[in-house]
Amino acid sequence: MAIYKVSYVVTKSNHPGGIVNLDKQPEVGEIINMGTFDLEVIEIFELIPPRGDFYYLHATCKIVEE
Repeated sequence: MAIYKVSYVVTKSNHPGGIVNLDKQPEVGEIINMGTFDLEVIEIFELIPPRGDFYYLHATCKIVEE
């Protein structure tokens, strides 16, 4: 089973982001909830090549305005 280690960074915000382990790869346009914020994924790229079943990704997000 693959494990995706995803580093989330939030643009134009003081939000600290975070690092999360997921069982599926995030997708551009996906809305995620982190704390009290809904975030939209706007970019994803691989940080380093996969190692076994571990994938290392970076996801840039923006806060979803209500």
